Amino acid sequence: MNILPYFIQNNDLAGKDVTVLGLGKFGGGVATIRFLTERGARVTVIDAKSAEELQESLRQLENRSDVIFQLGDQSAELPTTQLLVANPAIPPDHGLLRNAALQQIPITSEIELFWQLNPGRVIGVTGSNGKSTTTTMIHSILKAAGQRCWLGGNIGISLLPELDQIQAEDWVVLELSSFQLEALNRIKASPQIAVVTNFSPNHLDWHQNLEHYRQSKQTILRWQTESDVAVLNQDDPELQTWRTTGSILTIGTRSDLSPHLLVDQNRFLLKDQSEILTPELHVPGAHNRCNAAAAILACRAAGIAVPELKLGLESFRGLPHRLEFVGEYQQRKFYNDSLATTPESAICALDAFQETPVILLAGGSDKQVDLSEFAHRFRSQTKATALMGQTGKLMFDSLPEPQGSDQMYEAVISQPHTSFENAFRWAFQQSSPGDVILLSPGCASYDWFSSFVARGERFRTLFQQLFEKDGSD
Repeated sequence: MNILPYFIQNNDLAGKDVTVLGLGKFGGGVATIRFLTERGARVTVIDAKSAEELQESLRQLENRSDVIFQLGDQSAELPTTQLLVANPAIPPDHGLLRNAALQQIPITSEIELFWQLNPGRVIGVTGSNGKSTTTTMIHSILKAAGQRCWLGGNIGISLLPELDQIQAEDWVVLELSSFQLEALNRIKASPQIAVVTNFSPNHLDWHQNLEHYRQSKQTILRWQTESDVAVLNQDDPELQTWRTTGSILTIGTRSDLSPHLLVDQNRFLLKDQSEILTPELHVPGAHNRCNAAAAILACRAAGIAVPELKLGLESFRGLPHRLEFVGEYQQRKFYNDSLATTPESAICALDAFQETPVILLAGGSDKQVDLSEFAHRFRSQTKATALMGQTGKLMFDSLPEPQGSDQMYEAVISQPHTSFENAFRWAFQQSSPGDVILLSPGCASYDWFSSFVARGERFRTLFQQLFEKDGSD
């Protein structure tokens, strides 16, 4: 499909008929519509979801009387338009995208519009897992160093409304999904500092195949210049083969590979200065130490001094829904890792609690990725696992046999539960004092919830209800 890219020139949105495909629920669509109307465009919004499902986004646009909405129509036709702005979640084979391409109507997205008008310097972070945490760690370090910096992208914050405030010397730290990078490839855009945390199959329900996913991710390096920098995880065999025109800095845990930053338990050894950093991280797990290492090298490339690296990392307290400590009840600790929407990220969460018995809540909607290793891990590394959703049934039907010597527990695996509440109740019933009850689904939330946020909030609510039940304080 030959898509015509859109390049902004002067204020050529004024008077244009623009169609926004996908309003969405998380602010990106709202920010885009405000941006377009403020620049004089006539906007039509198409979304297959109903007005009730989109009520929060619509509430934020209730004063935009000049916007036409076509909602809840699965078969909506493309109106007469001069530009199509697609939500990043819209699959590349969507009928309206094909229609626009055939008519040679330019197609763009929120991230492309922002990128073309952003005057600041960009640090972009991608990866199959860990990109949200790494992005926020980088932002935390830059803030601690007194830099003017902005946080946005796939992390759920549109920076379109902030364009007038961003200055040329500012750092803009963007989490970039494969969807967004696929869009940025249209305008041949890569950041000055690119970070790739790791690579494993993901979103194969959206991408045509693994190679398409890989090509999309590699956009973050593809258009870099000789003065740009890429930070890559040397422990990942896939990333050892990735190339860029710019300089490559590596992190890793193997001293024989001589990475630029060696991660040794809780120590970070910088090769260029033979300096050892020992920040006290507030997020558990070896994977978060690798995320911190990537953040350190990205900020070194941005000119941040070593003492400020430690200060910034120690001021980072973690993200909501990412191994977030919710609280303790009857000597059980509850952790919300709803943002773990890939099996690899859920495996990292299990590894973070190797010294503690874990009761896991796992499963969700099917993204067509291989869940066999995840199933093997929770069979061998948890005390009990409550299975949920579409993938809960798939994993239960194909559970591996116990592997003998690597079996930490006689794991109890539930039949797939019919509701999140039932899964939570069962998990608590299986637990004992000293256990961790962990929501780390390894799958997307869309079969039962509108988002991983809604799933995580429900977990928090059910935790709070435990106190209400017995009147505990």
